[in-house]
Amino acid sequence: MKQRMMRISPAFTRIELLVVVAIIAVLVSMLWPALVPPKHHVREINCIFNLKEIGTGYRLWAGDNGDLVPSQQSVSKSGWGDFLTNADQGAICWTNYAIMQNELGQSPRLVVCVLDERLPAQDFTNKFDNNHISYFVGVSANDSYPQSILGGDRNLGGGTVPDSQYGFSPKSGKGNDVAIPISGPVSWSLKMHSAGNRAGVGNVLLGDGSVQHVSTADFNQKWLRNATPTTNWPAGHVPATPSIRLVFP
Repeated sequence: MKQRMMRISPAFTRIELLVVVAIIAVLVSMLWPALVPPKHHVREINCIFNLKEIGTGYRLWAGDNGDLVPSQQSVSKSGWGDFLTNADQGAICWTNYAIMQNELGQSPRLVVCVLDERLPAQDFTNKFDNNHISYFVGVSANDSYPQSILGGDRNLGGGTVPDSQYGFSPKSGKGNDVAIPISGPVSWSLKMHSAGNRAGVGNVLLGDGSVQHVSTADFNQKWLRNATPTTNWPAGHVPATPSIRLVFP
């Protein structure tokens, strides 16, 4: 009987292999952005996480201090509310976070956003000041008013045109104690989360501990206009229109 010879085809020619590799490379380049978040997006998530941790710190501190946040509790009871009976207290914004250092796990990294130009301090006691903070403090907010503004990114400024720098937060670190009318307007500056967004974007920490990533328009319309106005203003510094008091580092 005559045996048939089986012809075995070669696996891939070199050209066919190069074509397969090229196709795989194209598919990976198309799918990669969906599989791996952009570096900026990862940093945004990190900053949101920081604010949530700060919100947790507020709740823990309040739970041990009469259900009041540090800005509302007296100095004799470990807060800094006495200082806020005076105007222009931006220079000591850092006090708010130094007071909560235990509730923040002794981690000064939590009070600095990685998208900020500022760097974290080594600890909360050695040369810790406004230059190591990325978040403003809403001094009259608390969990009794879930939608009150407890904190947020420091890249916020007045007016309708986004500032190229950090708005109300001066580069010098001297801080700023600001009365913001609930009718607005304010704008996120073009720093931090606003990269590539000319209208401005930022994060706000609310009285219930939640964090909202909001545009300038949403901040003005949904959060600022619905905010509970501050009532305990320093003598002689009561705004002419209903406003909230934010202290910037």
